[in-house]
Amino acid sequence: MANEHQGRAVSRAPSPLVNEVLVVRTGVANVASVLAGLTKAGAVPHLSDDAGAVRAARAVVLPGVGAFAAGVKSLAARQLDLAIAERVRDSRPLLAVCLGLQLLLEASEEGPGERGLAVVPGVARRFQGDVRVPQLGWNRVVPAPECQLLREGHAYFANSYRLAEPPPGFASAMTDHGGPFVAAFERGPLLACQFHPELSGTWGIDLLRRWVALAYSADANAGGPPSGKPTSREASC
Repeated sequence: MANEHQGRAVSRAPSPLVNEVLVVRTGVANVASVLAGLTKAGAVPHLSDDAGAVRAARAVVLPGVGAFAAGVKSLAARQLDLAIAERVRDSRPLLAVCLGLQLLLEASEEGPGERGLAVVPGVARRFQGDVRVPQLGWNRVVPAPECQLLREGHAYFANSYRLAEPPPGFASAMTDHGGPFVAAFERGPLLACQFHPELSGTWGIDLLRRWVALAYSADANAGGPPSGKPTSREASC
């Protein structure tokens, strides 16, 4: 008997996307480099500014460049602040980049009187002393021994404000620009980077790859100088 499907399309149920990552459309970020970096790391990124989607997603990236106050207001306007805060409190897979890290804090000197998401203790303060502000370029990242995702290496920074002291309850990596400050911190699948991993060469893409792998692991939702240069110029944060 002839094949009953011959000459016509066979309908198949769509397969779930493996390594799908939701990138928050904040309105204060150039997300092209973030999307490209995640793709290089083996993820399948897509943009959304829907709070329900942020709550439901397996893995979420909070990017951001520019002004602290504008970032806070942009998130609050769509209740994204509440959705992201829930993910942090539950230690669900979240990657915060540059301004994204600072938005998790209690406040920033850049936006006097503006409260951050306040899910991580600390205040972002402007660089002091005789150093270039903003910091634009490569700097060494030195993780604490307890860090699981972060490795020693060099990352690309573009920032005028920073968190000086490691926040309690997290494993942190440090760097130095006019004094030590927090380059990144992690807790399980929650990772916040003051630098731009997507612009940090092979070292940064490897970090993204480790984070995506951890985000999709079975228990994730339970609670040397780089070669090459950044492909685009990021505003400072």
